[in-house]
Amino acid sequence: MDFQELCTFECFQQIWRHYGYEGNFEDVIEHEFTRLKGITYLDHAATTLYPESLVRDYFLDISRNVYGNPHSHNLSSRLTHDTVDRVRYRILQHFNTTPEEYTVIFTSGCTSALKLVAESFPWRPQTESEVGSCFSYLTDSHTSVVGIRGVTSGQGVVSLPVSPQELQNREKGESGGEDAVSTTPHLFCYPAQSNFSGRKYPLSHVKGIQARRLYPACDHRGRWFVLLDAASHVSCSPLNLQDYPADFIPISFYKMFGFPTGLGALLVRNNAAGILKKTYFGGGTAAAYLSGEDYYVHSANISDRFEDGTVSFLDIIALNHGFDTLYKITGGMHNIQLHTFGLARYTYILLSSLCHGNKQPVARIYTQGQFECPSTQGAILNFNLMDSHGQIIGYSQVDRMASLYNIHLRTGCFCNTGACQSFLGITNQQMKRNVQAGHVCGDSIDLVDGQPTGSIRVSFGFMSTFEDCQRFLKFVSKCFVEKPVKVDQVRLEKLKTTTAEPLGSSETPPVKITNGKKYEEDEEKPTAASQKGFEYRDSKSHREAYTLTNIYIYPIKSCGAYEVHDWPVGPQGLLYDRSWMVVNTNGVCLSQKRETRLCLIHPKVHLPSNKLLLQTSGMDTISVPLENNVQKNKSYWMCQSKVCGDRVETVDCGDEAASWLSDFLGQPCRLIRQSPDFTRNTKKGMSGATTSTSLSLVNKAQYLMINRASVELIQKQMSSRQHYSEGDPLLDTQNAISRFRANLVITGVEPFEEDNWSHLIIGNTRFMVAGPCGRCQMVGIDQETGTKTKEPLMSLSAYRSGKVTFGVYLAHQRPESLNVSLLSVGSLIQPEPHSP
Repeated sequence: MDFQELCTFECFQQIWRHYGYEGNFEDVIEHEFTRLKGITYLDHAATTLYPESLVRDYFLDISRNVYGNPHSHNLSSRLTHDTVDRVRYRILQHFNTTPEEYTVIFTSGCTSALKLVAESFPWRPQTESEVGSCFSYLTDSHTSVVGIRGVTSGQGVVSLPVSPQELQNREKGESGGEDAVSTTPHLFCYPAQSNFSGRKYPLSHVKGIQARRLYPACDHRGRWFVLLDAASHVSCSPLNLQDYPADFIPISFYKMFGFPTGLGALLVRNNAAGILKKTYFGGGTAAAYLSGEDYYVHSANISDRFEDGTVSFLDIIALNHGFDTLYKITGGMHNIQLHTFGLARYTYILLSSLCHGNKQPVARIYTQGQFECPSTQGAILNFNLMDSHGQIIGYSQVDRMASLYNIHLRTGCFCNTGACQSFLGITNQQMKRNVQAGHVCGDSIDLVDGQPTGSIRVSFGFMSTFEDCQRFLKFVSKCFVEKPVKVDQVRLEKLKTTTAEPLGSSETPPVKITNGKKYEEDEEKPTAASQKGFEYRDSKSHREAYTLTNIYIYPIKSCGAYEVHDWPVGPQGLLYDRSWMVVNTNGVCLSQKRETRLCLIHPKVHLPSNKLLLQTSGMDTISVPLENNVQKNKSYWMCQSKVCGDRVETVDCGDEAASWLSDFLGQPCRLIRQSPDFTRNTKKGMSGATTSTSLSLVNKAQYLMINRASVELIQKQMSSRQHYSEGDPLLDTQNAISRFRANLVITGVEPFEEDNWSHLIIGNTRFMVAGPCGRCQMVGIDQETGTKTKEPLMSLSAYRSGKVTFGVYLAHQRPESLNVSLLSVGSLIQPEPHSP
């Protein structure tokens, strides 16, 4: 079978027979998730999506009922108290237990629940007569679990990380039998399901640790408690606390229902709750206390004792509708587990069998098994993509390309450094070197010295469909597979016939990195002069003069360009470039990534009248003063916003501009500008920034410069790409230039020669090259129509050896002379290449 035949529902059914739920699954998706039209959402491990009927029913509930503070005793308060109690019972019922066995303590989320345990557990330091407490955790644990170490380290408590292999390989057949002589409390934490790989760890470990048969409990006398991190597991799988009575179970409800966020719970086994000791007491937690004497009696009710202040009762009430909707659509967690596992298994089999035209595998998948059984594997698939030479393609590049196709996935290490290191083979020393190289959690530095710093994760939820898998697989095939697409038929048939392994095996399978090979250090890496698709000539061979051909300013961030022939240079770059931006009602910056129609707004700076003109087709032109006088105009107000993670002080530009923008964009928004008294400096990490420079609302540097020859070469590559035969129009040079939204366009240069410059002089102004521009999906937005297309980012991705960069950032070399600087079209350019 070829790849197209494999991307059919018939093939899916051959691999897994459980799909959807009772009734018409397609109708459910159409009516409950209309907002997903055109979106492939594959990030359910981060948060799943709420059905629309859930929020409709919830809105009707709180619209028709009066819910008072549950600490009062009036009728509205009793309604709240009784409803919240009903929700507690439904939660316990969902996990097959009762209020006699467990208590639900509401928290702000799973992390808050973990923190509660860390701060309340009775840790004991070691003494001459008694062993100290041990805090042990599986290395494949979320950051929030490992973070308990921050509490225990200052209390003389031993922290003991345990690998999955150690846990079972050092198992003993019976307990140590020393519980009677030691009551020292120890805590072991492990995830029911890895949020990195989706591996499900045996729930039988709960009793194994409690009975001291498993390592490390078998080697440390005392009483062992188990914290089962169930946040990832319960999103798509059932959890039976009758069979696996963990002492502490933290969860977050948005991973189950999608709504509400900011609400979680700690499920505490009642016979373990007595060991937890609180020091702080807030409203509702005290049975009695004296303000003038150190006298305090805690509440007898376990949940009251640990829920400081008034619980988020309206959010808790929403859980009622979450359970109602979940069971109405799916019938229960067992059905969700079968449905989501099937989608993950199908995607795993096809992705791991997919090959380049030279038969090299496309994906390196990080998994402990081969997706044999939903009892051992969750609906998470973690991987990296490779090119036809076996080199890892950076996850940031894949993320940007996925955004062009409206595919929502997750990249990085997923707050699970232990699993990331284990699967990717990153040593502690390498992790430290990566930090020294500037890489931190959550950034876009995906490769350091050619080695990946993280990976890509797709995950499925109860509303995921076969079409989601299909679109994702076709995206990978189209954008990252060297044609013709090949399929490893031997591997495909082997995986399709794989049966479930028997449960209860005492052996933990070794870590496998399937369908891929490690990067060999001695393999020859392509150089900049030999990258696929480009033929560079020696830059010294050309004879054309370097000249500046175009100057563009973008007065309002993400709006249209304003072309000028000469323009003053200010302390933050071209005068009034990115001095304004559009924000939504919450103060969040709107960019073309969220609102493509911004490019249809054409601001114009009219220096003689000191006005910024807002223009677009079908709307009257309005004006805004270039310099806001906040003291004289009370309608202008100070506010704070964020630009690329930097908090900036801004000034609102008034109701007229807000109304004009809101009418055009069809959503409430406002125009703000950077406060004249606020200084924002160059972002760290810009390689050429030897001195600090002041920034406007730009992303990274004062200027962006592109080379016309580079644009023309990209156009040639676009015209040679196969999918243009399907009717996509080829961009002309000017349209392509507008996509890259540069300030300065130059000519007389070889393609991509500017990458090797360290400094340049344009006219009388000297600039330093601060680094390359990493392109985002905004390049895929036609600046004339506001429509999304796939090029030219796809061409950059395919032909720059994994470096999706185009253009270089510039910064002023001599800020003290800026008041008299002027850039003009036609100016000669004097470049200075990097020293060899």
